[in-house]
Amino acid sequence: MARRGGFGGGMMPGSMNNMLKQAQRMQRQMEEAGKELENKEYTAQAGGGAVSVTVTGKKEMKGITISPDAVDPEDVETLQDMIVAAVNEAIRAADEDSKESMSRFTGGLGGLM
Repeated sequence: MARRGGFGGGMMPGSMNNMLKQAQRMQRQMEEAGKELENKEYTAQAGGGAVSVTVTGKKEMKGITISPDAVDPEDVETLQDMIVAAVNEAIRAADEDSKESMSRFTGGLGGLM
């Protein structure tokens, strides 16, 4: 005999409502965490501190500081390499912080996100 009406699969209506509320709360928390991350700043150095770069959580470079000792007209390539290294390290720090922050929400989802 066929079942009529109600929720199939043995799930109670209250359980479904609770799951939806939890999902909505998680979504709000993820959005808030994302906004916080966008406003954070990450600073990295290269060349023993000769070059310092700051990026935002949006991965936009905000500032760069270059020690006068790092400026050698005969060796511009080294300065360029230090800048690239500092920028990449600052972006890696922002990415890692983002992953750690979001894993609080996605940790139990088995790689779906």
